[in-house]
Amino acid sequence: MSIRTLTTVPPDAPIAGVPAPAGKAIDASRSIAGAYTARLHTSLEAVLPLWLQCQANGTCSAHQLHAWVEGIVKRLMPEGAELLIVEVADAGTGEFKMLVPLMRRSRFGHRVIEWLSCGVCDYSAPLLSDRSQWTPQAAEAAWAAVRSVLPRADRIHITGIPRQVYEVANPLALLAIAQESSLITSGLVLDGDPETLIKRHGRPSFVKTYYKDWRRLERHGTVDMIEANTPALIELVFGALVEMRLKRFRQLGRFDLLAQPAVVEFYRNAALRGLSDGSVRIFGLRVGEDWVSVQYMLVRQGTLHALLIGMDLEVVPNASPGLGLMGELMVWGLRQGFDYFDLSVGSQPYKEQFGAVSSVLAKIDETPTPLGKGVAAVASLRDRAELFVRSHPRLLKTAQGVVRGLRRSKG
Repeated sequence: MSIRTLTTVPPDAPIAGVPAPAGKAIDASRSIAGAYTARLHTSLEAVLPLWLQCQANGTCSAHQLHAWVEGIVKRLMPEGAELLIVEVADAGTGEFKMLVPLMRRSRFGHRVIEWLSCGVCDYSAPLLSDRSQWTPQAAEAAWAAVRSVLPRADRIHITGIPRQVYEVANPLALLAIAQESSLITSGLVLDGDPETLIKRHGRPSFVKTYYKDWRRLERHGTVDMIEANTPALIELVFGALVEMRLKRFRQLGRFDLLAQPAVVEFYRNAALRGLSDGSVRIFGLRVGEDWVSVQYMLVRQGTLHALLIGMDLEVVPNASPGLGLMGELMVWGLRQGFDYFDLSVGSQPYKEQFGAVSSVLAKIDETPTPLGKGVAAVASLRDRAELFVRSHPRLLKTAQGVVRGLRRSKG
């Protein structure tokens, strides 16, 4: 791919601060003489054919599927937020190359451009028209085109950037401005004999505990892993998931997105839609008549993405039903022909004990204005303070106790 130099965008180019009317596009091709051109769209409908093209023939993560993102736009975007979808094309041929789904909103007196996630996307990656590998030079040129059509903001803050999406390099991760974040993601390759998967990959001490816990579950009653494959079962099993998580997070003194009715509706509707398109699957672990764990998953290109898990630790004391369900799903996935189990974002010890391999996610934090620089500096201090607290168990326990007390006092 030939890479040419981008010219400076003149002051009167359409980046002055207001996106085009809904459904319209801003054409930056007259302002840019380089490798790529960019058009800014403010509606999903305007890019639907391109989006579906990426899903069918290109590279599109489970977190950027059209139906998933459509739910975000309809149910989760904050009031006053602006949808910004950038279409990137080859400047010479006009060939479509990628879509970058973003949004702009006001937060605490400043304007920030973020990934179109609203807390329900673990990963941020553009939708690519094909599976061609990107180079850093091409990624830089494409990002310059994207930046040229974005409205003004004090900060551009994109987190959860994986290095690859289904073995294709993520152009965002190739940028010079992309930095390592404090977030890691983990996953396990599903291979070999399903019957020995846990023993082969797991740490010996963990494997021993895993099967001991499973025997504890069996002593309580018949253990069944059940897929919610009807609307009635989805309502039942998803309802159990919400109940488990809210109870558990209250005990831990932590906030969970499922405390918000709009988020619950988003996940419920996505699960019901998954009955027809297969993009979402829910599994519950039942011991006797009791649901003890539920796993909410996304499915894409041979990968099972573990997204939400809930567990009831009181039904069978001294057992870990969440780990039991996750292990059973790994074995089930291998039998069904899946080749990768994505354990999602987070550094919980159990992931390493399963034998999962971790990688660091990247982030982009651009601050075009002094206000943006100040906001980013405060956010950096907060992140360092949180990391310090989490790295000192006694301090973390004290902080969690204080939070739990404050939440109880609020009712």
